[in-house]
Amino acid sequence: MSYLETACSAAKQAGTMILAQMGTGQAAEKKSSKFDVVTEIDKRAEEMIRSIILESYPDHAFLGEEETFGSGKPAEQILEERSDQPYWWIVDPIDGTANFIHGIPGYTVSIALLCRGELRLGVIYDPCRDELYWAESGKGAFCNGKPAAVTDAEHAEDCVIGTGFVSTPAYREMNIATMEAIGREFRTNRSLGSAALTLAYVACGKLDAFWEYGLSAWDVAAAVLLVEESGGMVTNTKGDPFRLWDRNIAASNAKVHSTLLPCLV
Repeated sequence: MSYLETACSAAKQAGTMILAQMGTGQAAEKKSSKFDVVTEIDKRAEEMIRSIILESYPDHAFLGEEETFGSGKPAEQILEERSDQPYWWIVDPIDGTANFIHGIPGYTVSIALLCRGELRLGVIYDPCRDELYWAESGKGAFCNGKPAAVTDAEHAEDCVIGTGFVSTPAYREMNIATMEAIGREFRTNRSLGSAALTLAYVACGKLDAFWEYGLSAWDVAAAVLLVEESGGMVTNTKGDPFRLWDRNIAASNAKVHSTLLPCLV
């Protein structure tokens, strides 16, 4: 199978397993803060994805959220220690674990392939809606096989914008501090509970823009490529070109990016 076929297969298999466990009272463990939780299903899904990918590509490296957290090392340190490895699969087995625990639709499986430091493909699967998003570098972005494109809205007052609240208290405070400025400029704001899904919505034109503070590489790797390949713009919140290890992100249809950035701290 191709890289894309492998990633899509892994995402759908893991998503099917996750969906079957939704609402079954999964016990959650605390991770980095009282807001940051993980379940056994997160861990099982990551192991399933790892097994599928490495069976096809045993020489590739794997960077999963749960495994990385357990190592106690930041993701960028792990990559630096293995800088001789050209291929990295970056995986978030459940982006939106709080939604999953509470039986709320809006969680995804996110898989990206980094090749020699450049994003080569991204796959996001929403099992609740059976929506599969994917993008390959230079080949466009798609949702269930149909081409994805950002909106053409030019004025902030016509835009619905998304955000989220990560587990780190300081970053949550930054999001709250930004709300007033966003509310003055944009029509309305949505928090879906999954950064990957929210960015996918920007890519396919359901939302016009997105910002969030304190994210990690596995939250956004696949989705950044989706937005860029659908004609959107992705930067950090200062307006600089987005790097995979930037914690703060701003994404839009490009036409309202200049309005979005001054609202952010």
